[in-house]
Amino acid sequence: MHEGVMKAWLESSHLYGGNVAYVEELYEAYLDDATSVPEEWREVFDQLPKVDGVDVDVKHSQVREQFAELAKNKHREVVVAADSTSDAKQVRVLQLINAFRFRGHQNANLDPLGLWKRERVRDLELDYHELTDADLDKEYNVGSFACGKETMKLKDLYAALKNTYCGSIGAEYMHITSTEEKRWLQQRLESTFSKPQFSKEAKLRILKGLTAADGLEKYLSAKFPGAKRFSLEGGDALVPMLKELIHRAGESGQQEAVIGMAHRGRLNVLVNVLGKNPQVLFDEFAGKYGELAGSGDVKYHMGYSSDFATQGGDVHMALAFNPSHLEIVNPVVMGSVRARLDRLGCKTGSKALPITIHGDSAIAGQGVVQETFNLSQTRAFGVGGTIRIVVNNQVGFTTSKQEDVRSTDYCTDIAKMVQAPIFHVNSDDPEAVAFVTQVALDFRNQFRRDVVIDLVCYRRHGHNEADEPNATQPLMYQKIKKHPVPRQLYADQLALEGIISADEAKALADEYRNGLDNGKCVVEEIKPDTKHSSDWSKFVGHDWDVAYDPKLSVDKLKELAEKVSTYPDTHKAQSRVKKIYDDRKAMAKGEKQLDWGMAETLAYATLVDEGVDVRMTGQDSGRGTFFHRHAVVHNQQDASTYIPLQDIHEKQGTFEVYDSVLSEEAVLAFEYGYATAEPTSLVLWEAQFGDFANGAQVVFDQFLSSGEQKWGRLCGLTMLLPHGYEGQGPEHSSARLERYLQLCADHNMQVCVPSTPAQVYAMLRRQSVRPLRRPLIVMTPKSLLRHPLAVSSIEELAEGVFHNMIDEIDDIDPANVKRVVFCSGKVYYELLQERRKQELDDVAIVRVEQLYPFPHQEMDEIMARYQHVKDFVWCQEEPQNQGAWYCSQHHFWDAIPAGANLTYAGRKASAAPACGYMSTHTKEQNALVADALTIKK
Repeated sequence: MHEGVMKAWLESSHLYGGNVAYVEELYEAYLDDATSVPEEWREVFDQLPKVDGVDVDVKHSQVREQFAELAKNKHREVVVAADSTSDAKQVRVLQLINAFRFRGHQNANLDPLGLWKRERVRDLELDYHELTDADLDKEYNVGSFACGKETMKLKDLYAALKNTYCGSIGAEYMHITSTEEKRWLQQRLESTFSKPQFSKEAKLRILKGLTAADGLEKYLSAKFPGAKRFSLEGGDALVPMLKELIHRAGESGQQEAVIGMAHRGRLNVLVNVLGKNPQVLFDEFAGKYGELAGSGDVKYHMGYSSDFATQGGDVHMALAFNPSHLEIVNPVVMGSVRARLDRLGCKTGSKALPITIHGDSAIAGQGVVQETFNLSQTRAFGVGGTIRIVVNNQVGFTTSKQEDVRSTDYCTDIAKMVQAPIFHVNSDDPEAVAFVTQVALDFRNQFRRDVVIDLVCYRRHGHNEADEPNATQPLMYQKIKKHPVPRQLYADQLALEGIISADEAKALADEYRNGLDNGKCVVEEIKPDTKHSSDWSKFVGHDWDVAYDPKLSVDKLKELAEKVSTYPDTHKAQSRVKKIYDDRKAMAKGEKQLDWGMAETLAYATLVDEGVDVRMTGQDSGRGTFFHRHAVVHNQQDASTYIPLQDIHEKQGTFEVYDSVLSEEAVLAFEYGYATAEPTSLVLWEAQFGDFANGAQVVFDQFLSSGEQKWGRLCGLTMLLPHGYEGQGPEHSSARLERYLQLCADHNMQVCVPSTPAQVYAMLRRQSVRPLRRPLIVMTPKSLLRHPLAVSSIEELAEGVFHNMIDEIDDIDPANVKRVVFCSGKVYYELLQERRKQELDDVAIVRVEQLYPFPHQEMDEIMARYQHVKDFVWCQEEPQNQGAWYCSQHHFWDAIPAGANLTYAGRKASAAPACGYMSTHTKEQNALVADALTIKK
């Protein structure tokens, strides 16, 4: 039998030498727990030859460690024969160590209120591993337990394991597959037994942070009783924790840090970490504001930025503006950090740090959290790891029963999907909090991965200060009422250690209160003159029609067209792609008119040629959902890629195009964050179909449409939403144009429907060249991408002007016109073709290429030719209750001559955007075109 097993072993390709490390790791896991490895591997290991007299195999890693120790100790060793019983005990000791690494967190002292009911964990008990009191004084090899010793008495080892894994810190990391990362974490935790020694200065710094957190809440409670502030009380450790994080970040070379958090504790972080002037906050509570611009927002949504001095240099901190929609700010923060990293030329994440602060119910409950974790290690959205802190106050508004708020043991279990280490920590042990903060940042900097800190705390008041929590959490709040505040607990601890007296601790509190009374910054690390990361001044104070120079020479366009239509001879493109590039070469030479894909590509080429950085993400954006873009050419021989737009010239701007993860909400939020941090780049997000963009509706509603009004945040993000009715059903026809038009006011964003290649070229260039940064929503076409009439000459592109409206193009005498049809997008070409087919000369077709801000001046100029007309029609493909009709008709009523009539031609009102049957679609489409062109007698 042995020969057969060994033969099978040698014949197994997966057991070749290149995989030895992987196989050894599986085998060691098998020795710990045979059920922990896949069944097929268990069968292989079960059949391995047994050595007579040895019941349990010894791990190879232990053997290697023993040989390494022998190499260090040159003195003569005495070899003693071991019996099988002692070997078995040794293995059980190593299993005990592993048990604590896997499950010690389940017995950790994490809840400051002591309310958690933890089940007994038998794996952590000696008798479970068949170890007895008789073994306590025996010396055992501790394997890889990183305590600095080769052997320990069992009782000492058991105490060390409890201190390391069952104290105020519960570490979860054994779900990580990387042995290197696990060994690193074991070294940091086990070498100190998770109880590092802090200097007197470090302890006083922690106490000052707790004093500040507690002092501000008490001050606001006394000065503004009953006012909503979403107090941090109970989670006070967050303040010294964040300051420790920024200090260590600065010392490790970070230049910027961006923080995202919800309302809980936000005011405290603003004042006690970012250094917001407390008098400004008090004025906001009192209803005193400076000169108002826009709608403004409540004080616990506002952002802030400042420079924080550390021993390693200043760190520019920014607290992201945040709506009440929980967790959506997280991808915004990541996008902002990615923009800063790109600006600094940093590919590793070593120069900017994202920090996101979550609630326990929200991190488990909001789907955007999963989407954001999924972004973390991707090419397009990676930021070198995020520090994620959960302010776990054990209740979500009024809901605290675990069976009501989540289906997992911990609120942080979602982080295991990206193999992030998770540190649960008792917030009443601020030194443990400081320690895991250091470990978390160092791990992030070492391995460029996300890390989660679960700050287990409590909420001293209700959801807000006017709420009554005893109605729903009576037992919890009976405990909280009697529980000392964290500052007092730590001050008492330091008094016992002889570091500070009770009077000195009180003096710190009095000193802090005096600082609040003076209304000056209370954070000593804050630099007085904060510099912004980017210069936005040239984009402020302009309206959408601000003048700019749009023109480029035809020769320049031809030169760029040649470059973007060329790829290396050694690069074998797929046959259809080759045909597209051959056509583009003909377009570059003036032999063919330009189609949509070529005009769009030329817009990007002109920008990067001028030094502008262009970034595009979206599902399938490299190729384009509809096979029109092909910004990335894939070599059919070796799968290598070539991007012509990256090869314009040496000093060009960057061009980055990424096929994104299959997500709308997190990706669009990320790109919003990127665009708000980088005003000089053209940033684009493309939906696979415009219909799917509503998966990110919260981003449109809370950020893109209202961010400038609420927070003064400018954003030049461009969104490309494929739109058009081609009989593909209710999920592949409408980009929900009406949703965006409904959000339009105060010139907050632009909604465009370009109908020619020259128009899309001019629109994209305008978005970048013009000194205005407002979101641009574009209804992009599908069938028009290859429509024979939807072409433009290179001379039209060279003109560079985006026409907000386009008057009749055929040779029709305005004096003979009896009806004017207004429309946007693809339906124009169907109207045009049908009118030409019928040879109608009394119907003019006017295209509205920008629906918002509505181009009143251009409309008036066009209407001057049709003052005699009494019959005006708006034609659209969408049902009457959708599309532009309801949101835009008032603009047409204002423009048409007095006494004229405006009617609707399109599909009747419908709950669904489109029908699902091609025959019905065709019938409806023909009817709306006929209705628009037929003059009623």
